[in-house]
Amino acid sequence: MTALVMNTTETPTRRAWIRFRRNRAAMLGACLLVVLALSAIFAGAITAVLGLDAEAVDLASRYAPMSAAHPLGGDELGRDVLARLLQGGQVSLSVGLAAAVAAAGIGAAIGLLAGFQGGLTDSVLMRITDGMLALPVLPLLIVLAAVDPTKLGMSADSGGAASVVRIVLIVALVGWPGASRLTRAAALSARAQDYVRAARAVGVHPFRIAVRHVAPAAAGPVIVAATLAMGQVILFESILSFLGLGIQPPLASWGAMLAHAQDTIWERPMLAIWPGVAIFLTVIAVNFVGDGLRDALNPRAVENR
Repeated sequence: MTALVMNTTETPTRRAWIRFRRNRAAMLGACLLVVLALSAIFAGAITAVLGLDAEAVDLASRYAPMSAAHPLGGDELGRDVLARLLQGGQVSLSVGLAAAVAAAGIGAAIGLLAGFQGGLTDSVLMRITDGMLALPVLPLLIVLAAVDPTKLGMSADSGGAASVVRIVLIVALVGWPGASRLTRAAALSARAQDYVRAARAVGVHPFRIAVRHVAPAAAGPVIVAATLAMGQVILFESILSFLGLGIQPPLASWGAMLAHAQDTIWERPMLAIWPGVAIFLTVIAVNFVGDGLRDALNPRAVENR
């Protein structure tokens, strides 16, 4: 009887957490993401304790082997690879998270408006979304990243933090359609529910209905979409940085580290392996967590899965 009472009093959030916790791949991915996030957050403290500097040039330490002074060796300018890897993690993870959240927010707003309003608004917004989905994402990103900001009347400063903001904006403006379609589908389903019809019947303002009743129904799909998109954003940022169109010096990113290592990849492959492994582990972990969240937030998921 006690077990029955406990089961009936479980909240949807707790049931979702139980389903997520039973997914071993998702838990492995979550643990790996926590480790990567903590190493990025405390990168400054870690490098300070080890006495490392990500931007200090030491030509005497060019391509230095792994040692106590340089745990992962030195790069082409004698900079410490471990410190650069930690700094690159800060940049790559920040870009991935910020761009994924921004794209999901834009897509959720458009999808919620289209699904709740319906009619002409829905048709126009979804045709725009279909047009964006038809465009090849990577070539479009490369074209937008290659645009000279000065020709658009913007500041010529494209280094450091400015390049981070630029990449986040570009990816967010290109990557919102997926979240938009998911949100629209959830909004259409929620709009047909009896509690939404009852709220309309008693005269509740449409904006309040959309925010209080329809938006929560779409939260699950949007969270999953944003999580899975984070891995794609990190790959896009790495590709753009590899092509010289992404994060600019003096900041480091995993893609930029790969670009700098391509000339000596046969002589010193570890300079490319370290950032490559970091990108691979991050993308795999994000995909594991995204798949786990998709199963956990699905109300029809099997409890013993």
